[in-house]
Amino acid sequence: MTAHQTITSATPTDTASRAMTGAEIVVRGLVDQGVEVLFGYPGGAVLPIYDALFHEPRLHHVLVRHEQGATHAAEGYARSSGKPGVVLVTSGPGATNAITGIMDALMDSIPMVVITGQVPTHLIGTDAFQEADTVGMTRSCTKHNYLVKDVRDLPGIIHEAFKIATTGRPGPVLIDIPKDVQFAQGEYYGPGEVASTHAYAPRTKGDPTRVAEAVAMIARARRPIFYTGGGVINAGPRASALLRELQTLTGAPVTSTLMGLGAFPAADPAWLGMLGMHGTFEANHAMHDCDVMVCVGARFDDRVTGRLDAFSPGSKKIHIDIDPSSINKNVRIDLPIIGDAASVLEDLIAAWKAAGHQANKAALGDWWRQIDEWRARDCLAYRQAGDVIKPQHAIQRLYDLTRGKDVYITTEVGQHQMWAAQFFRFEEPNRWMTSGGLGTMGYGLPAAIGVQLAHPGALVIDIAGEASIQMCIQELSTAIQYDLPVKIFILNNEWMGMVRQWQQLLHGERYSQSYSSSLPDFVKLAEAYGAVGIRCDDPAELDAKIQQMIDSDKPVIFDCRVAKNENCLPMIPSGKAHNEMILGDVEDIGNVIGAEGGGLV
Repeated sequence: MTAHQTITSATPTDTASRAMTGAEIVVRGLVDQGVEVLFGYPGGAVLPIYDALFHEPRLHHVLVRHEQGATHAAEGYARSSGKPGVVLVTSGPGATNAITGIMDALMDSIPMVVITGQVPTHLIGTDAFQEADTVGMTRSCTKHNYLVKDVRDLPGIIHEAFKIATTGRPGPVLIDIPKDVQFAQGEYYGPGEVASTHAYAPRTKGDPTRVAEAVAMIARARRPIFYTGGGVINAGPRASALLRELQTLTGAPVTSTLMGLGAFPAADPAWLGMLGMHGTFEANHAMHDCDVMVCVGARFDDRVTGRLDAFSPGSKKIHIDIDPSSINKNVRIDLPIIGDAASVLEDLIAAWKAAGHQANKAALGDWWRQIDEWRARDCLAYRQAGDVIKPQHAIQRLYDLTRGKDVYITTEVGQHQMWAAQFFRFEEPNRWMTSGGLGTMGYGLPAAIGVQLAHPGALVIDIAGEASIQMCIQELSTAIQYDLPVKIFILNNEWMGMVRQWQQLLHGERYSQSYSSSLPDFVKLAEAYGAVGIRCDDPAELDAKIQQMIDSDKPVIFDCRVAKNENCLPMIPSGKAHNEMILGDVEDIGNVIGAEGGGLV
């Protein structure tokens, strides 16, 4: 059977009988949860479920080449579609290989349900073949996990897993199912027929008193700012629309974390760009000097805050988040509001209008004049050499040539990721998929496969580095098998670029193991897989070759040879405040770090 053949036999889920095997219960549960696509790799401990899948044409199983690829593909699918990603892998190494992607999903709040096979219950704890303590190993990297010991518990666990993964702060949930439970006979119950075994009820509605206090603080502010994160994306397109409405009412500028790009349109004059270590001069200085900060769906992580005791020292901080554990975890908050971003934003708008608040135009005028002075520094400016492709220029040309198209961007991790965040501008949510919290090299290609499956007619591009892309390059075979025309746009500088940059600035230019020697011929590698390979090292040919990549109906590896020693600027050295950004050439950075003792940890 090929990947393109359709199975037409009767399905186990068409029967009116509740009696099923555990494996059939899993398949029926996935169908009833609305799952259409799942990513996986078979093995002995999960073969009963794969056998049940053989008879279920409503589930499209995508055979990856490595279990890490399955989890990242599920992340890309979930992040771009708003639906939970689903993974099916075997026990032992199948489960351990998936852990990187599971942890990535936890850090970035991606809804995912991972089903793992396990050795039979009577063999658990005996060091049986391909046995691993999957529940123990994933306890710290899942939102919740289960070991199913009784087939009678299986229907309820499946439905509860989807509820936990997709509500509140989204995240990965793992179900470990021993092989004998998959063979056992049980009764199936649908989502509306089982009661949850956990008292899980995330708060989605913000406290009205705190909402009223928040709008009063915003109305009194002279230098307000909205600091937005991935929580706005997770709350759905409505949250992004409400954010835009609230900004219009208040007149406050908006900035975003790496994970929140697209929640507010980059073309809007109120957009300051990304903030944080490689954020814009204007965004970081506005965060430092604001008097009221409204954080919506972000977690004040270290790449955003810089030095904590110097983080926005004169501001009152409002934090809106569905996860109570994020409140006061890193930064002391003056007014917390627990709730779903869309719900709270809607309430803020209603409260603002009901109270008759008006933006302080005089104060805002002064604030925007100051912001315009920061903008005038043109912090993303670079010098484009005539005969060498600068990586910033490559991203700008990619952006310009794809404008107006139905485009989705994934990335690997490194300098190319930051340049993509700086120079590729997003007008809508769910168009930008990257590994933020865990910073996982190898994320971009399998994530692009997941995005392409969720959006078959879209242009899906993985912006990569030549080091990162090799982490999960085998998933190009998956793209070929399923006719997924993903594009891999490699900024090839022959270095582990971000590692090299830090070694240059912090470690006396001792480039320990950061040079990528023995790189493959990416054009020949693409052709070996059955994809299209394109190479470009001439700025004059760049546009035409990018267009060739866009026009191809096959997967493409684009080997873009860029300047080898370019550094990703601007940046805030670790241990520095937002108003201590470095914009200058590398020599200036070295002088500042040497004089002030800053680190890049």
